[in-house]
Amino acid sequence: MQRILASITSLEQHAQALAEGGEAYRPTACPHCRHGGLWRHGCYHRKADRGAGRGESLNPVAVLRFLCRACERTCSRLPACIAPRRWYDWAVQQVVLLLVLSGCSVHRCAVCTCRDRRTVRRWRDWLRGRSEGFAFFLRSRFPEFGRFADHESFWRNVINRLSLQQAMAWLDRDLIVP
Repeated sequence: MQRILASITSLEQHAQALAEGGEAYRPTACPHCRHGGLWRHGCYHRKADRGAGRGESLNPVAVLRFLCRACERTCSRLPACIAPRRWYDWAVQQVVLLLVLSGCSVHRCAVCTCRDRRTVRRWRDWLRGRSEGFAFFLRSRFPEFGRFADHESFWRNVINRLSLQQAMAWLDRDLIVP
């Protein structure tokens, strides 16, 4: 089961999908036991709208949960605009990673983006640590990325062509992201 629903790319689209019943989020089968017919099982909330001011914020953002009748475990799916297990959305991470991939130091990147150095370093190390596996799957889907041998040029081209959000949605089809 894909945890990231690539067709919903903004919080506004997410709110619209929920208003229409949220059926787009219902998995066809349980990711744990592969049994079909999951029940809707409430929701949990995320503070995903970090860019808006107080009056126009969409927070808290509801994320639907589903219960498997067979194994009694729950699962959920996120829109592409909400990064799984991440505080910041993909767009913020993309800006930070592009700066780092362009040769900007961790300290300078932290100053420019108003993020903590530890956060910048963690994101840089996360991408570097998973780069080999991620690159393999992205190159198998997009052969033109095979022309870029080094880590930095590969990821700059992936982000420029797809965006980090779209790349992670593609990777979620075969791997666990993040």
